[in-house]
Amino acid sequence: MAGHSKWANIKHKKAKEDAKRAKAFTKHIREITVAAREGGGDPDANPRLSLAIENGKKVNLPKDNIERAIKKGTGELDDGSGTYEEVTYEGYGPGGIAYFIEATSNNVNRTVGEIRHIFTKHGGNLGTDGSVAYMFEQKGSIKVKPEDQDEEELMLLAIDAGAEDVVVEDDFIEVITGREDLFDVSKALENEDVEIESAELIRIPATEVKADPDTARTNLKLMDLFDDNDDVSNIFTNMKMDDETLALAEE
Repeated sequence: MAGHSKWANIKHKKAKEDAKRAKAFTKHIREITVAAREGGGDPDANPRLSLAIENGKKVNLPKDNIERAIKKGTGELDDGSGTYEEVTYEGYGPGGIAYFIEATSNNVNRTVGEIRHIFTKHGGNLGTDGSVAYMFEQKGSIKVKPEDQDEEELMLLAIDAGAEDVVVEDDFIEVITGREDLFDVSKALENEDVEIESAELIRIPATEVKADPDTARTNLKLMDLFDDNDDVSNIFTNMKMDDETLALAEE
């Protein structure tokens, strides 16, 4: 999980910056809309919607926006923006780094064109469905502020709740769960008064490719470009970086 942890650190720092931008609201609104469409508008009966609403509240998404997104998802509201659907893209970046990209789009032809353009222009290529998906395993990720929680106590609570692993980083503690266990573990921790920053599904690479500073630098740039695309909700790679490489790449 070394590569995942490095990128998780970068994403966490970026998320704090993104929270000041419209992109954060857009991502959460679309997730709430899709969750409501897939499982109904009652968060008590729809675990995915419940998590989506809580994650939206964490970035101060206004209540009115949440309610409109739910109504759009259930078909009670038509705002003229079309129907959003979840799509995934797979490909390779510079140095043979595998990419699995999750997006939510109301115009798939536009989105795939933009993703292909970014890959091609920056030394990568868009692959076919299944070309890299087998390299990643879907897990649940729950992030907790370290200053609000005793690490050993959190580990015990998380494992008792069914978590698979607990990773301590500088800016957060990450609880890793099985895909199907994310909601239950998250709720169990909340019931123990653990303040959760976010709870979401992630993809962890089964094997990683070690990157030198130049490869890391070009791929971090590529990740930024994908992250800047409004349709893209998550980027996962199998790039492995040690602290020294990461420091050099970020210069």
